[in-house]
Amino acid sequence: MKLISWNVNGIRACVQKGFLDFFKEVDADIFCIQESKLQAGQIDLELEGYHQYWNYALKKGYSGTAIFTKQEPLSVSYGLGIEDHDKEGRVITLEFDKFYMVTVYTPNSQNELARLSYRMDWEDVFRDYLKKLDETKPVIVCGDMNVAHKEIDLKNPKTNQRNAGFTIEERTKFSDLLETGFTDTFRYFYPDMEGIYSWWSYRFKAREKNTGWRIDYFLTSSSLEDKLTGAKIHTEILGSDHCPVELDIEL
Repeated sequence: MKLISWNVNGIRACVQKGFLDFFKEVDADIFCIQESKLQAGQIDLELEGYHQYWNYALKKGYSGTAIFTKQEPLSVSYGLGIEDHDKEGRVITLEFDKFYMVTVYTPNSQNELARLSYRMDWEDVFRDYLKKLDETKPVIVCGDMNVAHKEIDLKNPKTNQRNAGFTIEERTKFSDLLETGFTDTFRYFYPDMEGIYSWWSYRFKAREKNTGWRIDYFLTSSSLEDKLTGAKIHTEILGSDHCPVELDIEL
């Protein structure tokens, strides 16, 4: 199976910048997006052969996720089942015969870490949610997790120690999630690879200079490690300030 995740930073804008070309070319079995930035009825994506599932934020033009899948799932759920965390369209879960597929757009801690305390609560709730799923069947979770886990995962770690996405608090929560039984699939295949990122600021020619962060992930239950066959970060694909990430797995 080929799985793709992409923070499109506005699907309507991304469609104008080649989204459908990449979608057709990559021919994924499951394709997840984050930051759709729209409400129901604001786009009609014709994706022949795919079932579409969308989760919208209450706030217009903000957040939002979607999953496009060739195989129809056994069940679909939206959010985490907690009202405080389910207003921004950040989570979709599909259940298949052999696994759960979860896409997530993790809240950003924002400038001056204004939302860090909310983010910490979110991290605990989301980790518990994944652990509970994993008790039933293995989990694949992907999306923009808004954290560069280690210094190798961003260009300038020293100057970003207290910036959103690289605080010790956020990085520790990510470590906690991995330690409960999840695998960072890119690092599984490329533990020491440097200079490969999935997000670049639109400012200061960051992408041109490759001043980036790796904040988009595929994680899997550790029980699936022997089924992993490959991982990629499609740095060549434009259309958003993020690029798509890929997981190949035999299930």
